[in-house]
Amino acid sequence: MALLMEKGAEPQTENELADLDAISALKESAAIELKEEGNKYVKMGKKHYSEAINCYTRAINQKALSDTETSIIFSNRAHVNLLLGNYGRALSDSEEAIKLSPTYVKAFYRAAKASLSLNKLVEAKAFSEKGLVHNPDNEELKKLKKQIDSQISELQQREAQVSKALKEAKELVSAVEDRRLKMGKATFQELIGLKKPILDKDRILHWPVLLLYAEVMSSDFIEDFCETDMFSAHLDLISFLAHFFDQKITKIAGKLIAEPLPWDKENAYTRDAIELYYEAGSGICLSKKEIISNFLQGTVASHLETFGDDETDAVKSSPKVTTSVGNNQPKWVKVNERRTLHAVLKEPNLVIPGIPVFFVVSKRSSFYKDFKTGNWSLPS
Repeated sequence: MALLMEKGAEPQTENELADLDAISALKESAAIELKEEGNKYVKMGKKHYSEAINCYTRAINQKALSDTETSIIFSNRAHVNLLLGNYGRALSDSEEAIKLSPTYVKAFYRAAKASLSLNKLVEAKAFSEKGLVHNPDNEELKKLKKQIDSQISELQQREAQVSKALKEAKELVSAVEDRRLKMGKATFQELIGLKKPILDKDRILHWPVLLLYAEVMSSDFIEDFCETDMFSAHLDLISFLAHFFDQKITKIAGKLIAEPLPWDKENAYTRDAIELYYEAGSGICLSKKEIISNFLQGTVASHLETFGDDETDAVKSSPKVTTSVGNNQPKWVKVNERRTLHAVLKEPNLVIPGIPVFFVVSKRSSFYKDFKTGNWSLPS
C-alpha cells in the first residue's frame, strides 16, 4: 500500500501508483474545500476571521494545489490579516503569493497595502508599480499608488523641513560659539515661551530680550534686539511707547504730564531714573548638543535626539555652578546703556538663560536699596 511506503520512495506497482493518485486527489479536494470554507468565513464577518485564517492555513499545508491556486490562498489569507491589522503577516503572505504567481495583481495590491500600513513607503511604491505593469488599468491599484505617492511627497517635505530646522539650529550654535557666549537653561518660560534668537543673512544675531521690573515682577518684551544695538535705543523706545499707550496724560498749567503707571506708586520709573542689571555668576553652561536641542524646540525637528557625529560631543563648556555673594544672595551687575547687547552678553560672568533677561529698577524707588544689597529674591 502507498501509505506504507517510505518517504521519498517511488511507487513500484500499479496499485501503489493508483493509491498515490487517490491520496493526491483527496488532498487536492480537501484543499479546495478548505479554501471555499475559508471564503465563507470571511463573508460571515470579523468574528469568523480567525476561522478563515485557520482554513486557509490548512489548505496551504495540504501542498496539493498548483502554484497558481496556492498563490490565491496565500493572497486570501493576506487579505484577512489586513482586515485584522496583522500587517506584517499580511505582507509575508502577499510576498509568498507573488513568488508562486509573479503576475497575480491582487497579491501586489495587498503587498503594497500592507507595506503602506507598516510605513514601508519605498516597498509599497515598488509593489504598486509592479502590479500596474501587469494590469495598468487596475483602478484600486492606481488609487493606492496615488495615496502612496502622496505620503512619500509629504514625508520628503517633512524631512526637508526637519533638515532646514536642524541646519538653522546648528548655524545658531555656531554663531554663539564664534562669539564665545555661554548658554544656560531657559528661565521664565511662562513669559517667553519657546523664543530663540535669529541669525540674519549677514550672520548678525537678533535676540528676543525679556526686561523684568524686579520690584513688581512685571515685564516688557523686546521681540528683536539686534546684537549691535545699544540698550539706550530700546529703553528710549519703550519709554516713548509707554508714554503714549500705557500712561494717562493730564494737562497741568498748560503742560501735558504723564501720570505714573498703575503699579508705579512712587512715580519712580521714569526714563531718567531706571537702571538695567543682569544676574552674574549663576547658571550652568549647556553642552553643544543641549543648545541645539533647545534651539530645535517648537520646530518640526524637536523630536530629534542625535544631530550628526560632530554635534554629539560629550565635552561641555566649563560648568558654571550657581554662585552668590554675601548671605547666599545673587550678584547684580549694572548694564551700561551705551554698550551694545553683544558687548554685554560676552561678559565672562553672564550665562544667557535661554534668551537674555535683564532687570529694570529705579534709583528713585524704595526698592532700589533692597535690590542693590540683594535683600530680595525672585519668586519660586
